[in-house]
Amino acid sequence: MYSSAPVVFFGTKSNTLARTIVIVVVSTFVFVGLFIFTCVRLRPWRRVNKFCPKEEIVSVESLQYSFETIKTATDNFSERNKLGQGGFGVVYKGRLSDGQDVAVKRLSLGPSAQGDLEFKNEVMLVSKLQHRNLVRLLGFCLEGNEKLLVYEFVQNSSLDHLIFDPRKRKNLNWDRREKIIKGIARGLLYLHEDCHLRIIHRDLKASNILLDEEMNPKISDFRTAKHFVVDQTHDNTSRIVGTYGYMTPEYVLHGQFSVKSDIFSFGVLLLETVGGQKINYFRQEENSTEGLLNYTWRNWREGKASNMVDPLMRVGPGSEIARYIHIGLLCVQGSIANRPTMNTIILMLNSNSVSLPVPSNPAFSIHSNIQSDFNSRMNHSKRDDELVNASVDEASITELSPR
Repeated sequence: MYSSAPVVFFGTKSNTLARTIVIVVVSTFVFVGLFIFTCVRLRPWRRVNKFCPKEEIVSVESLQYSFETIKTATDNFSERNKLGQGGFGVVYKGRLSDGQDVAVKRLSLGPSAQGDLEFKNEVMLVSKLQHRNLVRLLGFCLEGNEKLLVYEFVQNSSLDHLIFDPRKRKNLNWDRREKIIKGIARGLLYLHEDCHLRIIHRDLKASNILLDEEMNPKISDFRTAKHFVVDQTHDNTSRIVGTYGYMTPEYVLHGQFSVKSDIFSFGVLLLETVGGQKINYFRQEENSTEGLLNYTWRNWREGKASNMVDPLMRVGPGSEIARYIHIGLLCVQGSIANRPTMNTIILMLNSNSVSLPVPSNPAFSIHSNIQSDFNSRMNHSKRDDELVNASVDEASITELSPR
């Protein structure tokens, strides 16, 4: 009896050791397996990981298309499916396997940290924005050097292809123009105040306003958009991006931008839509040259606001059109503090009972010197190897023909 005790004790110790070894080995295999699976699963995201937090990657993973899917949808990016081309790359019309028409923005090929940043910026921002007056991002593709964005296809091209074409804009009566202006305003109100992020578009212009089959406007191209934290009112940058004429003086000269930067651009858009003329259009009168803002301001002060209304537009309510011109002038004031907020603009557009303050001088007063100052700044920035990117008409997804 006594002699058998050591045998029982020894066996128990052996079993415990064996179980421990089995548990360690199995756990190791499971861990290694999960590690390999995770690496393989996330491999296509390696380039995004440099900029994207893990939770953001997961949130947009369902939006990713394979390159082969996009290639098939656009018939291998055929020339006949080409909608437009600009500095960013090319836009193609495509059709997915379920029959849905899409617009595919294919960014210029080649590895670029800045290109990846802008790509990530647009995917992350637009995928979180949902509003009828914003273009809808359906998905994206990031494989190798290929960076593609897949958007809903909008039937009626962009506003600039209608409002600046003498033949096409004949079909834009006042009701349609009013609808476009109010739709853009609602989209901006959502970006500035109603969505979970406060978004500053920074490149609002006629070519970045798409029109659907019912002429509802949709704001597009968020490559240069910035989001502000709660209570943030402005920011500064050394990288000037956007389109000259739509950019505010404080942004061009000092790199300062805010929601009021978009307000200024909206005012320019409003006046362009009413007048059918581009912001960089210059009118020769009485041996002097006037830009659109100068011309509008002078005629408004002289009580002749009707002079800047598009003569091709079918007649609308004169007092209402004059009110819209007044609102446009409030938006393009040189004083940042005097420009109204988007919420106030919506109220002024929708109610004639809201009294309008008298506008102060628009920013045209410094435009005579702004170009030389701007060019000087660009040259200085280049000497200092500072990244500056600005253009007279920077291309975007809404550019449906070369400029």
